[in-house]
Amino acid sequence: MKNSIIALLAALVLAGCHHDSFTISGTLEGGAGHTLWLEELGPEGPIFIDSIPLDRKGHFKYTCSMPYRSLYNLHTTEDNYLVALPDYGEKLQVKGRWENLSLSYTISGSRESQLLWQLQQYTNDGSRILRALVDSLTHNDALLAGGVIDEWQADERKEALDSIYREAALEQQEYVCRFIEENRGSLACLIALYKPFNNRPLIDPRDPGSISYYDLTLEGLQNEMPDNPHTLHFKNTTEHLRSALARQQE
Repeated sequence: MKNSIIALLAALVLAGCHHDSFTISGTLEGGAGHTLWLEELGPEGPIFIDSIPLDRKGHFKYTCSMPYRSLYNLHTTEDNYLVALPDYGEKLQVKGRWENLSLSYTISGSRESQLLWQLQQYTNDGSRILRALVDSLTHNDALLAGGVIDEWQADERKEALDSIYREAALEQQEYVCRFIEENRGSLACLIALYKPFNNRPLIDPRDPGSISYYDLTLEGLQNEMPDNPHTLHFKNTTEHLRSALARQQE
């Protein structure tokens, strides 16, 4: 009986630890001896959690307490990062390259973190298109300056590039809108809502037609996690946006 009670208590303790934390581990090529930084993307802004050293093989492992479901940013620099969305007790595994983590990483062991990975992959595709367009515009200007083409030809080329840009921006916007519609109730929608394209929001909160995606996100979060701090904060954000739109229409 005594041994059974001890075993039961130990199981309860382990279950409690498992319930309010997650573990993230992995290997980054070229990361030997470097340090990763982990922060929570809290409702009010980033909250530093800890630094995570990588061993001589580029391997790391960290267990993080999680009082409520939230988003976590694991990064090497401000512009080189991945965003994870773990559930309680999940064990996330990451692979990638140190120097370009955002473009190279893969993640497993967490369904919603993989959702964010899919979103990031589509964003990466959009970034590659933008870089190619910028290169093409620069080349177009150089041809004009060098007298290889005339102004009419340069304008014609630029119009074609502008058309590609508009199509790419529309595809990115449609993807983000569909992502929110299909995953309402997930905190991943908060990342999707604020995704930019060429430094402009794909879902512009100043556009009356965009507020419906804020409403969809809020409705899903209130159904799935009504007491989560992210949900409560986002409710205030949506209400403020509605008030601002109402003032614009007066």
